Amino acid sequence: MNIKERYKLLLLVVFFLVAYYVPWSHEIIRQAGLEAFMMLQEYAREHVLTCLIPAFFIAGAIAVFVSQASVLKYFGAQANKLLSYSVASVSGTILAVCSCTVLPLFAGIYSRGAGIGPATAFLYSGPAINVLAIVFTARVLGWQLGLARAIGAIFFAVIIGLSMHFIFRKEDEQRAAGAMHLPEEEDTGRSLVQESFFMLVLILILIFAAFARPSADAAMVWQTIFNLKWSITGILLVLLGFILYSWFKREELSQWVDSTWGFMKQIFPLLFAGVIFAGFFLGRPGETALIPERYIADLVGGNSLQANVIAALASALMYFATLTEVPILQGLLGSGMGQGPALTMLLAGPALSLPNLIVIGSVMGWKKTGTFAGIIVVLSTIVGIAYGAIVA
Repeated sequence: MNIKERYKLLLLVVFFLVAYYVPWSHEIIRQAGLEAFMMLQEYAREHVLTCLIPAFFIAGAIAVFVSQASVLKYFGAQANKLLSYSVASVSGTILAVCSCTVLPLFAGIYSRGAGIGPATAFLYSGPAINVLAIVFTARVLGWQLGLARAIGAIFFAVIIGLSMHFIFRKEDEQRAAGAMHLPEEEDTGRSLVQESFFMLVLILILIFAAFARPSADAAMVWQTIFNLKWSITGILLVLLGFILYSWFKREELSQWVDSTWGFMKQIFPLLFAGVIFAGFFLGRPGETALIPERYIADLVGGNSLQANVIAALASALMYFATLTEVPILQGLLGSGMGQGPALTMLLAGPALSLPNLIVIGSVMGWKKTGTFAGIIVVLSTIVGIAYGAIVA
C-alpha cells in the first residue's frame, strides 16, 4: 500500500472513530455541530461570491497572464529587496481582504516563482494592513490600539518576509535557479499598460464587491462607497467584459478559466473543512460552541506572558472575517481582556486562522507554514507584552 492509499485509509479510520465515539446526543456537542454548519453557511453567504470568487479569478489571471519574468523581477529570490518588500508589505492598503481571501492571490504569485520572503510578506500584509479595519479599530477600541496595529502590521510584514527568506534561502535559490532555465514568454500582443489595467479592474472588482458594511458612526465616505458598491461593481464588470472581448484570445480565456478552476479545486475543500472545524470548537461571535468565548476571556486578562501567548495561539486558530475582529475584541475587552493581549490578537488574528493554515500548508508545505505561523505568534506576543507595559 503506497503513502497516498495509507492516507486515505487513515482518513476513513478517523471518520469512523468520530462517528462511533463522539456523543452527538449531548446538548453541547449538538450545539457545537450546529455552530460548525451555521458558520459554514455564514461564510458561504458573506464571503464566497463577493470575496473568494473574484480572488480566484485574480489568482488565475496572475498564473496565466503575468509574465514569470516580471514576478521574478519584483518578487523573486534575486529581486531588489527594498523594492520587493516595500511593495509586499503595504499591499494590504490596496486589498481589503481577510486571511482566507488572500490565499488564492498568494498561491498565484508563489506558483509564478515569487520568493518565499516577498510572498509571505504579501500573505501577511493582505489581511493585516487593511485601512478600513485600522480606522475601525481606532474608532471602536481607541486610537492607541489603532495606531499600534497599523505600525506593527507594516513592520511585521517586513520582518516575517525577511525571516522566511533567511530560514529558507537555500530552497529559494533552487527555485530561482530552476526558473532561469524556463523558455521566454511569448509575445501576447498586449502592452504593459493594457495588462496592468486589466489586473487593476480585477482588483477593483474584488475591493468593491467585498466592501464590508461600515459602522453606523463611520465617516460619510465609507457609507457612500458601501451604498454605491454594487453600481460600481456592475460598471467594472461591463468594463471587464469589453477588455476580455477586445484584448484577449479565446485560447487565453480558456487557459484563465482552467487555471482559476485549478486553484478552486485545491483551496475550496480545505478551506470549508477548516471553517467547519473552527466553528465546531470556537463557534461564531457571541454563540456558544465546544469552547465558550468566556473561557478565552478568562485566560487573557491582564498582560502576563501567559495571557499574550494564549491570545496569539487562540487568534491563530480562530477565523476573523474582515472587520469582525473589532467587535469580538470589544466584547473580550469588556470581559476583562488586557490591552496587550488585545493588540496581540489584532496582529495575529487577521493574518492567521485554522482554515488558512490548512490551505497554506498545501501550497508551500507544512514546514514553511509552521515557521510562518510560529514567527507571527512570537512577534505578536512580544509586541503585545511591550504595548501592555507601555499603556499600563
